[in-house]
Amino acid sequence: MLRNAVVYDIPRINELGMLLHDNFSNLFKINEMLEDGYSKVIVYEKDDKIVGFISATVLYDTCDILSLVVDPEYRHKMIASNLITYLISECGESLKLMTLEVASKNTAAISLYEKFGFEIVYTRKNYYKDDDAYLMARKSE
Repeated sequence: MLRNAVVYDIPRINELGMLLHDNFSNLFKINEMLEDGYSKVIVYEKDDKIVGFISATVLYDTCDILSLVVDPEYRHKMIASNLITYLISECGESLKLMTLEVASKNTAAISLYEKFGFEIVYTRKNYYKDDDAYLMARKSE
């Protein structure tokens, strides 16, 4: 089940976020994102357990995906694709541009984003401690 996150989901979101960054809860203040009016945090729940989430900032006609995480036990089950699809629909028809950064070595994620029409538009050298990042963008028709 896909749904917007609520305050009770924060501990599990932060737990999954640790897969991205050891300091996830300090970098991404999920509690503030739930209240700021321009962020979206969407969770994917299976068997009463959050197994993935996506977070993004939406301003006017632009959406910047900040994080997308799926529990390793639940990967390759279309969860990430469903989260992206849900986010796109939540942004509505006014959406013109989506962006994100992804590690250049993360070929699985790059392939996923390309399936949604994202293209690499810029390389950010040394963005991560041990890797470059690709800035990827997807324009809406």
